[in-house]
Amino acid sequence: MPTAHNRIHVMHGVNLDQIGRRDPAHYGGMTFLQLEQAIDAFARELGLDARYFQTNHEGQFVEELHRVENLADAVIINAGAWSHYSRAIGDALQFVGVPAVEVHLSDVMAREPWRHVSVLADGCVASIAGKGVDGYREALVTLRQALRPS
Repeated sequence: MPTAHNRIHVMHGVNLDQIGRRDPAHYGGMTFLQLEQAIDAFARELGLDARYFQTNHEGQFVEELHRVENLADAVIINAGAWSHYSRAIGDALQFVGVPAVEVHLSDVMAREPWRHVSVLADGCVASIAGKGVDGYREALVTLRQALRPS
């Protein structure tokens, strides 16, 4: 049975539901369902309980961030392209009330220049990019450490 401080809210933003259809060189070959199944397996191994949210609507994403403190003990956020320009999501992340880790499947620093800036990073304890699905495992380990101080 998972212990207290184990609820991780995994938030996926714009177009993430389309992985599997998008360029596998950037996003890998798995489908969105397979991605969530892999994250779930990582979370269980670490004694964490992953919960999921995905939307292609920026306002819904912000509203979900407003609720996170009551839903989870920590959050993994992959906002997709919003990560690079959505000040609304960045602002909401500043007062979410739980530790957050930003994850990108692709290596955003090796892509278009506009992707090199994150407006979310200041609201996160870590940012992980370019590690594919393994980036989520790293995020879960980071959050487990943040939730269970020595």
